[in-house]
Parts: sequence; C-alpha cells; structure tokens
Amino acid sequence: MRLDKYLKVSRLIKRRTVANEACDAGRVCVNGKQAKASVNVKEGDIIEIQFGNKAVKAEVLKIQETTKKEDAKDMFRYL
Repeated sequence: MRLDKYLKVSRLIKRRTVANEACDAGRVCVNGKQAKASVNVKEGDIIEIQFGNKAVKAEVLKIQETTKKEDAKDMFRYL
C-alpha cells in the first residue's frame, strides 16, 4: 500500500493530501530513509513523522484498504 494512503487509513495523519505534503516536505521516514508518498509500506516497517518539534515513531502491524475509526489504532504500534 502507498505510504500516503496508509497514513490516512491508519489515521496517523487525517487527510491524504496532508500526508502527501508531509512526504514532499521530507518530514516522513520509512525504516530510517526519507520517503516519498508513493513508497510501498509493508508489515514490520517503521514510520517516523516530524510534526513541528515533535516526532512520532510507529511500527506497521497491519495493512488494510479501509477500516473503521475504532479499528484504525490496531494497524500500528507507537514506539
């Protein structure tokens, strides 16, 4: 699954366009490397997102095309 879509579906970032902009600005890393929005994400990958002066690190646990809001938190684990 594309990185920007995963960020939206898992609700790490609320909108896909915002996820796209974060990737373009170089604020998203996958497994320690800066990632574009089109990078394929798979289970076990580590995603780091810079939100201003705060950084979020999460491990991908599940890949799903769609999910309910309540189940979105099961798709990743904060590190």
